[in-house]
Amino acid sequence: MRYLLDTNICVDAMSDRYPRVAARIRRLSPGSVYISPIVVAELRYGADKSGRPRANHAKIDDFVQDLSCLDFNLDAAAAYGRIRAGLESLGKTIGSNDLLIAAQAISNQLILVTDNLREFQRVKGLQIENWRG
Repeated sequence: MRYLLDTNICVDAMSDRYPRVAARIRRLSPGSVYISPIVVAELRYGADKSGRPRANHAKIDDFVQDLSCLDFNLDAAAAYGRIRAGLESLGKTIGSNDLLIAAQAISNQLILVTDNLREFQRVKGLQIENWRG
């Protein structure tokens, strides 16, 4: 099994609010847990607007060093187009960053780990797990 971590799961793991999330990530073999540059961008944004940007950027640096970072490639771009068009035709759009993350998960055949089930369950063919529960 290979996994792509959503932003909320990364925040959980870095803050230890959900110890089982951090523990599960540590138990997985190297190369089976991925992060999207879109997720890293969201984490950086959160750090920059926080009251402790330097400390939070250091946490991010430490967290992402052991994860494989995906490229947003042509396969992900094609998946993005299909997902967005499909959702718009149903009147069930999701956030733009979530669309990009879902496209990367689908195009790389990864299970998306997220607590944002309400948004991501709209994406046909996307495998989702929530490690908080």
